[in-house]
Amino acid sequence: MKTARLQAGLTALALTLTLAGCGAAESAAPAPTATPAQTAESAPAATEAPAETSETAAGGTLRVAGLKGPTTMGLINLVDDADDGEGDFGFTLDFSMYGAADEIVPQLVKGELDAAAVPANLAATLYQRTEGAVQVAAVNTLGVLYVLEQGDTVQSIADLAGQTILTTGKGTTPENVRRHLLAENGLDPDSDVTIEYYSEATEALAQLQAGAGSIAMLPQPFVTSALSQVEGLRVALDLNTEWEAVAGSKLVTGVLVARSEAIEADPAAFEAFLAAYGASTEQANADVEGTAALCEEYGIVAKAALAQKALPECNIVFETGSEMKTDLAAYLQVLYDADPASVGGALPDDAFYYGA
Repeated sequence: MKTARLQAGLTALALTLTLAGCGAAESAAPAPTATPAQTAESAPAATEAPAETSETAAGGTLRVAGLKGPTTMGLINLVDDADDGEGDFGFTLDFSMYGAADEIVPQLVKGELDAAAVPANLAATLYQRTEGAVQVAAVNTLGVLYVLEQGDTVQSIADLAGQTILTTGKGTTPENVRRHLLAENGLDPDSDVTIEYYSEATEALAQLQAGAGSIAMLPQPFVTSALSQVEGLRVALDLNTEWEAVAGSKLVTGVLVARSEAIEADPAAFEAFLAAYGASTEQANADVEGTAALCEEYGIVAKAALAQKALPECNIVFETGSEMKTDLAAYLQVLYDADPASVGGALPDDAFYYGA
C-alpha cells in the first residue's frame, strides 16, 4: 500500500477511487481475486446507508483507493506526481492500493473512503443498497477479457460448446459477461460448457500451464503474461468485440464511484480531482513506457516489460457526463435483462450518474 499526498491551495474534501481493472472484469467475489473484479455478492457488507457519523477527510484531503490492475494504471501518473510533490491540483491526494475489492467496499460505505474504482455492476448495486449515497462519476476501463486457446479450434463463441474453460470471477463481472455471450450465441451457460473457477488469474494460468485445460478466459494483464509463458497459446476471442456484436454497446469493466456526501461537501475539489485523473489517463495511454515503469514501481504489476505490452490492450479510458451515462446505462440494461440481481435488483435512476 502506497500513500500519496499532494498539498494545494483549495480546501477539498474527501474522495476515493478504486480500481476495476484491465484485468478484470471487475467484481468483488466472496474470496479475493487477483482480477479487478468485485461482485454484487460482495456488497452484503454494504446493505445499509453510511452512518450519519461518517466523516469526510479533513484538510482538503481526497482519500482515493485503487486495486492492483488496469484501472489503477490510468491513475498512477497522478499518484506519482503527488508522491513527488509535482503540480498544484487544488487538493491533497491520499492514495491507498489494495489487492482485493472486498477490502475497499466496506470502507467506502462507512465513509472511510470517499471514492473508489469498482466493477460497473457493483457500482449499481452499491447505489441501491446505500439508498443513493454513492454515485458513478466516470467510466475508467472498458473490456479486458479474452478467451485464450492452446490450439486452433475456437474461432467463435459457438465453438466453445462442449469445452472446458479455466477462469476466475465466479459471481462477478467475468461470469456475467460469459453467461450473456454464451446465451446470445445459442449456448446454455449451465450445460453446454464446463467452467473451472479459480480464485486468482495466476492460479488459472498455472493450471493452463500444467495441462488442466487448453482454453481459458482471462483479463489483461494476465493475458499478456500467459502468452509469454504457455507455448502455442493464442488469443482466440476478444470479448469486447463479441459483446458489441450481440449487445450493440460497449463492454464496461470499471468505473469511478464517489460518495455523494463528499461531492457535495466541495464540488470544486471533486471537479479538480476528476480533471487531474482524466489527464493522468491520457498520459497513461500516450506514454506507455513511462507508465509501465510506474506500474512496476508501485506494485501494480511485477515487471514493467509486462505492463508495457499489456497497457495498449487494457482499454483504459476516462468517460464522464453523457458519454459515461450512455455506455454504462446500456451495459447495465443488458445485465439487468439477464439477471436483475447482478445490478442490485433495479436499474439506477438518473441521480446515479454524476454530471450527466
